[in-house]
Amino acid sequence: MADTIRIAAAQARKTLGALLDRAEHGDEVVITRNGRPVARLVSVDGFDREKARQAAKNIIARSNGVALGGLKIKDLVNEGRS
Repeated sequence: MADTIRIAAAQARKTLGALLDRAEHGDEVVITRNGRPVARLVSVDGFDREKARQAAKNIIARSNGVALGGLKIKDLVNEGRS
């Protein structure tokens, strides 16, 4: 099973070649900035664009008719920031 590696952007710059090797062999590399994930490095062979499109379509289809019970998305976003 592939591993997920988290690495700071500064360290990723220094070790890009090794990170590419890990991704090529199936590992997922999550690059962080200030502790927050900002990018993911994966093998080209490990990404199925059509599967991703279908997953997005499924999410959209399942969200049809879902109500927030009078709540506004902006209010929910702002609540998450506090």
